[in-house]
Amino acid sequence: MKPNRQTVLSPEERTKRKRYLRATLITCMALLMVGGALHVVMLGSERMADMRELATYDLKEEKSRIRAAGEDIALHAAHEAQGQAVSGYTSGEIERLLTKDQWQELETMVPISAGAFRMGTDDKRADEPDKPLHTVTLPAFRMDKYLVTNAQYARFVAATGHRPPLHWKNGRIPDGEAMRPVTMVSWHDATAYAKWQGKRLPTEAEWEKAARGTDGRRWPWGDKMEAARLNTYYNVGSATNVDAYPAGASPYGVLDMAGNVDEWTASELTPYPGSQAAASVFKAKVAKVTSEQDEKLKVIDMVPTEGNYKILRGGSWKSDPFSTATYHRNFAWAHYASDFYGFRCVADVQQDKGK
Repeated sequence: MKPNRQTVLSPEERTKRKRYLRATLITCMALLMVGGALHVVMLGSERMADMRELATYDLKEEKSRIRAAGEDIALHAAHEAQGQAVSGYTSGEIERLLTKDQWQELETMVPISAGAFRMGTDDKRADEPDKPLHTVTLPAFRMDKYLVTNAQYARFVAATGHRPPLHWKNGRIPDGEAMRPVTMVSWHDATAYAKWQGKRLPTEAEWEKAARGTDGRRWPWGDKMEAARLNTYYNVGSATNVDAYPAGASPYGVLDMAGNVDEWTASELTPYPGSQAAASVFKAKVAKVTSEQDEKLKVIDMVPTEGNYKILRGGSWKSDPFSTATYHRNFAWAHYASDFYGFRCVADVQQDKGK
């Protein structure tokens, strides 16, 4: 056998081979970047396809339906500046806002049976705080069939002297809105009303069980978005009467648990057992200028605090359809108020006996 001989390359050949190798590496890197970009585009396309499928209005109208950035901040600031106010109604005027049958129907509470249910989700496209799917067991309780209305809240304001919502001019409900859910109420306002009624705000677990039942459905009526069953994504342009969507009732018969207004709960935003979400997601934050340079540039940072956000559930007339899923967790500071924040109450079965 002949011994192997090492090929001696000329300087020109070495330079040529280095160029080929460099070109090959650059080509491979470019292909990887293009492949990654295509993957991102495909994911984005899938998300947009989902949004188009779930949208409840023609997306060509989008520009006319999106609210101005900062609108809620301005409303909130004005609401906080408003103190207590005298009711704009006499007791007789309040009672005449609705018929006797309407008043009676609004007091309806629905029994929610004791037992286990599936809470949260494992959907890979869901927000991290909504995960994972897990089992929760609750005692029996009763929940308001309807969201608390403007008319009901007017009774509360007249009886207690509590401040009315900001958009009630001279303490009076806007015309034609007595049966709409009360909005522009903070968590503190909602809690005060519930206490006055001898009830309380639901925990988010109670809210979710009442909304989805025990079979883990995505919306109160099932797993498919059906626009005719709810008021969301600007398909109406405002909140609607609390009895307007009977076809959207939950398995227990509770209305408006998807869309219309987001609902305050008693719970704070904390991770579920087994959550893989970053701890920073659950830290409540406030806007703060952290340096002289930032102050000059008018830049603010969102700085974590010791407080906790309060959970809101159900999505609203302004929400995208994903936010109306029974497992979706929205959240805000307890003192915030908005034109799409409302609430309903619950009562413990033990306390409700004999009523």
